[in-house]
Amino acid sequence: MNANTQQPNISKTVFGVTPDGIVVDQYTLSNAKGMQLSIITFGGIITSLKAPNKNQEYQDIVLGYPNLEPYLANPTYFGAIIGRYGNRIANGTFKLKGKTYSLATNNGKNHLHGGTKGFDKVVWTASPATTDTTVSLTLNYISKDLEEGYPGTLNTQVVYTLSDDNTLTVDYTATTDKSTVVNLTQHSYFNLSGDFSNTILDHQLSINADAYLPVDGGLIPTGTLASVNNTPFDFRTAKTIGRDINTKDLQLERGLGYDHCWVLNDQNQGQRLAATAYHPESGRVLEVFTDQPGIQLYTGNFLDGTLPNKQGGNYEHRTGFCLETQHYPDSPNQQSFPTTVLNPGETYHTQTRFKFSTK
Repeated sequence: MNANTQQPNISKTVFGVTPDGIVVDQYTLSNAKGMQLSIITFGGIITSLKAPNKNQEYQDIVLGYPNLEPYLANPTYFGAIIGRYGNRIANGTFKLKGKTYSLATNNGKNHLHGGTKGFDKVVWTASPATTDTTVSLTLNYISKDLEEGYPGTLNTQVVYTLSDDNTLTVDYTATTDKSTVVNLTQHSYFNLSGDFSNTILDHQLSINADAYLPVDGGLIPTGTLASVNNTPFDFRTAKTIGRDINTKDLQLERGLGYDHCWVLNDQNQGQRLAATAYHPESGRVLEVFTDQPGIQLYTGNFLDGTLPNKQGGNYEHRTGFCLETQHYPDSPNQQSFPTTVLNPGETYHTQTRFKFSTK
């Protein structure tokens, strides 16, 4: 598909039907330049994102499945909205206002990404909209009190907006009727080569962070902030993802790759550049801007050749990477971390922008 000039527009098709009979729609958002973003109402999942290379050829650059069925299980969380709490909560418990809440332990002894039926596995209500320069899809979901063990009825809205400068903006908003914890993020796996048989080890990555969060064997932060200086976690100057990924002194999850949270610089400055990824062969550049305190780099550690590749074959080890903007893992249990508590009368709002370009 080559670049063209058109009005921003949105189309809708049926993507499938859930086992309990709910129709899942797919919305495809197109901007004036020809960039296309496809989202399904199941999990608010981004199923496709077509961006130009340096020759203005448009290719899909996010991993996903060819149909609905694999998304129903989706053990890798391809493309999904993650909530109520992105990342891990130690031992599936936390205390709030003097009460202990128990969550599903779906990641060893810990809680991960909202539980057994998190926001990635519910059907959202969708409303499309267009302007002269943008096209957007608003998704809404009401999570009832004690759903997956979390207190409070949480009214959540996520807005995907594709603009004519090839920026995807994700706005998250939530309110609650009882004090709760919230940490929403987006779990797309990027491969800027556009060929999902390639690994992402040749992508050049920089992360605007002087510190990261060391973790224990269950990937729970130890509570300290450690300098990236002279460690494999130093991405302050761009380097390939693969350069230090096999370093012997790097205590990575079973030696499979990065799955850590970086402490972003300039935390009181709101929206700022958090990370930049560049694929030299295609010329594609991805810049991530956020107002969040952290970003999780995940390098497709558990892709093992068993999941169907929408381009054919299966997804192999390290063929996609995630840059998940978020609060720190296990914040509800770590008083020194920025709070993730949302109280009645307050509004949770955060924004992340994924800007695509070429060089």
